Amino acid sequence: MNWPKEYLSAIRRGDEVVSAKVRAVYERECGWMDDPPDNFPYRFDEAAGLLPVEFIELFCKRSDGKHGGDPIKLSLFQKAKIQLAFGWLQKADGMRRFREVVDIRARKTGKSTETAGVCQYMLIADGEGGAEVYCVANKLDQARKIFDEAVNMRAQSPQLRKITRKRQSDIYLPANFSYIKALASDTKTLDGLNAHFFVQDEFHEARDSKLYDVMKQSQSARDQPMAWLISTNGFVREGFFDARYDYCSKVALWEPGYEDYRLLPLLYELDSRDEWTDPACWGKANPGLGEIKKLDTLAEHVADGKRDPTFLPTLLTKDFNVPENSNAAWLTYEAAVNEKVVPMEYLEHSYAVGGCDLSAVRDLTAATLLIRKPNDDNFYVLQQCFLPRCRVEETERSNSREAPYKLWADQGWLTLCDGATVDFRAVTQWFVDMVEKHDIRPLFVGFDRALAGYWIEDMASQGFDLEKIAQGAKTWTYPFKQLGGLFEDHKIVSNNSPMLRWATLNTGVKSLNADGIQSVQPVKTSSSKRIDPLVSLLNAYTCYLNHEDEMKRYCR
Repeated sequence: MNWPKEYLSAIRRGDEVVSAKVRAVYERECGWMDDPPDNFPYRFDEAAGLLPVEFIELFCKRSDGKHGGDPIKLSLFQKAKIQLAFGWLQKADGMRRFREVVDIRARKTGKSTETAGVCQYMLIADGEGGAEVYCVANKLDQARKIFDEAVNMRAQSPQLRKITRKRQSDIYLPANFSYIKALASDTKTLDGLNAHFFVQDEFHEARDSKLYDVMKQSQSARDQPMAWLISTNGFVREGFFDARYDYCSKVALWEPGYEDYRLLPLLYELDSRDEWTDPACWGKANPGLGEIKKLDTLAEHVADGKRDPTFLPTLLTKDFNVPENSNAAWLTYEAAVNEKVVPMEYLEHSYAVGGCDLSAVRDLTAATLLIRKPNDDNFYVLQQCFLPRCRVEETERSNSREAPYKLWADQGWLTLCDGATVDFRAVTQWFVDMVEKHDIRPLFVGFDRALAGYWIEDMASQGFDLEKIAQGAKTWTYPFKQLGGLFEDHKIVSNNSPMLRWATLNTGVKSLNADGIQSVQPVKTSSSKRIDPLVSLLNAYTCYLNHEDEMKRYCR
């Protein structure tokens, strides 16, 4: 039986509703089975792919509620996934083609039970001596969810109990010295692993790739290792999940330069945010809907989302895998993201309004130029951020990095300053460089007077006209509301700056109602997050509104 082809046939008939990315994967993979490219180094072996499917259904029992002890019956999409992952082999030596499977689908769609069954197969039946099988996650309690499911599955399955032992911290197979173990993301304890298979659960919670990198490196001595990443979407933006999701999306659609034959990306999600109210589209993010996940329960959640706007981000993120910011956020993810990029030549030879958010001691500093062009409704944003190098080195060593600062520095979005504080002279030099190299001259630069110090004299000596912007609701209410509307209309074009997007998604709203007037100002959605690039932009936009008529005369 060829389950991937059966699944594709059901998709084509409309019996199975999937995302465009999932369909693209199955169209391509099934096409290669019948008509492989010239000199294709892989072959699809149906029997090899069926082994884990049959193992799970024959030997693994359910552990949940009234179904405890019942045989596991995999759904069509699960059989197709597992057979596809294990059925492609290298022609040269018969080893597996796929080294990584990334499966993003909504909550309560059978990920844990399916994955625990795969772990049992990799422990017992994959033919690997001394197999080390790991369930890993950011926190041990999350890592133990898959491990505990494997433990409970073993307890309900007589055949598994007969040949394995449950020890204090693992499930052990004496016949070949293999085991399954749960591990958390304290990378100091992960050296020396020799993983054959690892599952990283709910990787949307990972702020960086350290755990993933360590586990992948631990597989280098194995002949046919496999990584198995499962997750819903999450609220941590610009971290490991977003980077991995972006790469998997490109591989799923087989974009030029992303032809990765070793990765199987299955991204179950809505194709459009607007589809969340259409029951005909819900299956795109919820494979097995009505079979594993109850349809009426999802319908109730959707009804809750319609009634309660604060619940909607959770619904979209967890039930439909639509990237969304937290319910305390200023903007939705969709509003905050604008991937439009314009050439620097278009922005050169312009007048601008500047903005700056200067840091206290070791925090992030951000400088902004806001540019308008004739007959163009967009507001173009150029930004540069600044941070002490020692602060970046500390966050790199930390196990809870707040942002990928080193990556942004390598990409040119962030300037690292030697010493323990930001050198404000580097900020001045950025404005000077924009004038001298690109002929972009700010007529005014808005700034927070509280932290400026010697920077005021430094900027004035270079001929810049500074304007003090009081930081608070009294000054910011109107500009902040207006700026939000520009983001929602995608009229803020930052050349896809990851740092401004990150800061925007970290921004919440503090609302006051003094004297019957609703005033608002930006706040961090949590104490550990940074919004400095957004505040820098807000200072620039506030300054722009103060001189809007004058700036229109200088638009060129």
